Amino acid sequence: MDQAGSIFPLANYSEAINHPSEARTFGDSDLLDAYSQAVVGAAEAISPAVVKIDVAQAARSRSGEPRERQGGGSGFVFTPDGLVLTNSHVVHGATRIDVSLPDGQRFPAQTIGDDPATDLAVIRIGLPSNDAPHLVAAPLGDSQRLRVGQLAIAIGNPYGFQYTVTAGVVSALGRSLRSYSGRLIEDVIQTDASLNPGNSGGPLVTSDGRVVGVNTATIMGAQGLCFAIGINTAKFVAGRLLRDGRIRRSYIGVEAQTVPLLRRVVRFYDLPSESGVIVASVTNGSPAQKAGLREGDVILAMDGKTVAGVDDLHRLLTDARVGASSTLTVLRHTEKLSLNVVPEEMREQ
Repeated sequence: MDQAGSIFPLANYSEAINHPSEARTFGDSDLLDAYSQAVVGAAEAISPAVVKIDVAQAARSRSGEPRERQGGGSGFVFTPDGLVLTNSHVVHGATRIDVSLPDGQRFPAQTIGDDPATDLAVIRIGLPSNDAPHLVAAPLGDSQRLRVGQLAIAIGNPYGFQYTVTAGVVSALGRSLRSYSGRLIEDVIQTDASLNPGNSGGPLVTSDGRVVGVNTATIMGAQGLCFAIGINTAKFVAGRLLRDGRIRRSYIGVEAQTVPLLRRVVRFYDLPSESGVIVASVTNGSPAQKAGLREGDVILAMDGKTVAGVDDLHRLLTDARVGASSTLTVLRHTEKLSLNVVPEEMREQ
């Protein structure tokens, strides 16, 4: 790029090669294209908040003898006092957790809360009371505003190689991914930014350096199929884990996905949002089936509160709604309906 930021034509590079004595001297920053600048800028902004997590878990050998199993992953600091967001499967059942900061300092950590249903966990770094290091907290974005094709940057510690940066795009939105607890994690981000074992728990970042996802899984044997939990879901889960140490949920018994609404329907009913939650399937004997909810229905609101996406529905299905009658506002084809549903407590397997 020249001083104004435009890209040099090919002829200028040819002249520089063929006539080096006449060529102007350029620094590396002058030759970075817009894509490179975006990745470099985002990586430099977020890397100070990314940590390496090493864990020890109790296990048994084939002969039944107790032993210690080593594992680990990634995470990122999201508060200056040392709270770290990571995956549940990284720290679940850990007997010892150690966190390595970007400057090489290593501290013990403890689990504040762990939610296998969303594969998210919050841990706290055991910072010394005196001379505590200055921690950089990662800025959090809004996963609801992501668009397919948008630049996505993953940072983590694959196979122990610390602070590795990979880049790609948001491949798809609204995916469902089954967590190791057996529950479907809804509204998952699909990306082709390369992830490997050890990336789990690290941040997925946009070009403005904001975290929009928590990297969580790949499909073994596939290339370019990687997944991250939306940061909006992570914010909600982290808040509950900090307050209660766990998440008690109600459920209505549907598998669902965020979808855009037809503009004419939004205008006709004067809806506050241009998206809703479409019901992909209804569980037999569930509160949703008892309420008359059908496959293909689009949930617009619950007790008058807008449901613009799956994250909104998850936030509303709290422990306070267990056994309490609630009103679902539903769009069935082009007809707007109200259905009464009584959520039940969700039991984790």
